Amino acid sequence: MVLISTPCFSQTLNESPDQVWEVGDRRWTVEEERQFEKWVDETITEDFFIRYKIPTDCADAVYAVRWIYARIAHLPVAATTKDGKLIGHWSTNWKHLPAHPEWRRDERFRAALHYLLPRTWTGTLPFDTYPVRISPDSVTPGTLFLVTESHTGIIGHVFLDGSHAHPLQTWESALPVKVQKLSLRYFFSGRPESKAGSGLVKFRWPVSENGEWRYLPAKEHPFYSEEQYAADFCKGSADFVEAVARRMDRTNDAPMEKMRKVMGTATRYLRERVPVVLAGYQECRNGGCPEASELWEIHSTAGRDGMIISLMDHLSQIIESNHLDREMAKRMMEAIPIEISADRSVTLHHIYQNHLWFSPHPDDSIEARWGLKKCEMIRAQTRSTHDCVAFIEKTYRKKDSKYADFSIRQQQRLLRRLNEEWTRSECREPPPTPERKALPPPHPKDSIAVRRGLKGCEKIRSEIRATHDSIAFIEKTYRKKDPEYADFSIQQQQRLLQKLSEEWSASECREPPPTPERKSGK
Repeated sequence: MVLISTPCFSQTLNESPDQVWEVGDRRWTVEEERQFEKWVDETITEDFFIRYKIPTDCADAVYAVRWIYARIAHLPVAATTKDGKLIGHWSTNWKHLPAHPEWRRDERFRAALHYLLPRTWTGTLPFDTYPVRISPDSVTPGTLFLVTESHTGIIGHVFLDGSHAHPLQTWESALPVKVQKLSLRYFFSGRPESKAGSGLVKFRWPVSENGEWRYLPAKEHPFYSEEQYAADFCKGSADFVEAVARRMDRTNDAPMEKMRKVMGTATRYLRERVPVVLAGYQECRNGGCPEASELWEIHSTAGRDGMIISLMDHLSQIIESNHLDREMAKRMMEAIPIEISADRSVTLHHIYQNHLWFSPHPDDSIEARWGLKKCEMIRAQTRSTHDCVAFIEKTYRKKDSKYADFSIRQQQRLLRRLNEEWTRSECREPPPTPERKALPPPHPKDSIAVRRGLKGCEKIRSEIRATHDSIAFIEKTYRKKDPEYADFSIQQQQRLLQKLSEEWSASECREPPPTPERKSGK
């Protein structure tokens, strides 16, 4: 329980009718933070920013959530811009635009938000937040996690009953900035840094003093604590994520009860996925959802599938680490049906075995969406990887042979793992091998620009998409099993993307290069 009095900075100001919105004598208190927590828990959904057509990346999303709630509740809010200026509800730059009682129709507010988001980033958040103690009364919906100048997200839900892979669920956006879904994930963050102001943090309270707005000093906020930076904070835990979980959820269920709870949670998420997949199939199966379009974004299940993967990994960990009877667990999962269409169902056990091969793409068949075409998925990924090898060899062998060797080794390692999965899945045909084609020499009269023309741009576009697919595959398949390999491989894929983007620009391709559905960070 928090027993802290409200700071005495609540004198009424002579507010201007020209400011973004008026707050009167309303100020942030512990009680107001509780109302914010409730609003985040009940209101923020994966399509929140799609509904209101607000483009976001990771930092944009968390700033926008706080500003939108403050506007709804007529509470003070502020943000520090990249050039060090403090702007807030009191700003009058948009006085020429009409206001409206509803925030979504309030042109003045929307203009202020549109101005704010490109001028803030993860590097400005430490000026606008403070670290909190790690306990259920402090780490609540609306609390942020911040990775130093890299990524951020907002806690959407907290579960203290042992039914989830982690007690904290986060809503996260990502680059590139666009109107996109939020991804619901379990909390994941490295060890926070005190000097950088990273870790689990809350937004600071703007207070009025001598007719001006400023932030309440960080240490005067009711949830302030630097305990997460202590050297012994992670003592007895594998990492920061586990240390946070232990302080948040002290449930001590028997392993069997843990397994039952997680099976129940996984079943709920899977059954919620069914209508999303069916709606996407109806809308997109005949090309009605071009890739990267708003409809594609609405019907894709990449974020939802990531949550299912985390739950399945956690379920496997419970069974293996507690030496539970695998046959008993199998029978329990086989008794739980998931009706994926009017005339077809799969069991929880099928999903437990094949969840890594779910397709998130809304124009794929129902069978592919539920991992019933696993061998086809492995085949497609294998072909994409062979294409990447061929492209690296052709494009970078003469330019940068060391980079070519290094990148091809990473692709070959991925191919070995795909072949292992092919064999383990008892796919009947042999795995695909690359086609060897003799490339004709370019016409001697053709200029470099011509040779790099339409076909060159299409080839680069294809390789960019294949590389994005490889990143998604590595993230999905190896993040939990082998995080060092995942980090290392993704770094190499991102380096390849950078070179491909340079090649795209050098080739004077007219359209912007393709972007992925989602990325893991800002």
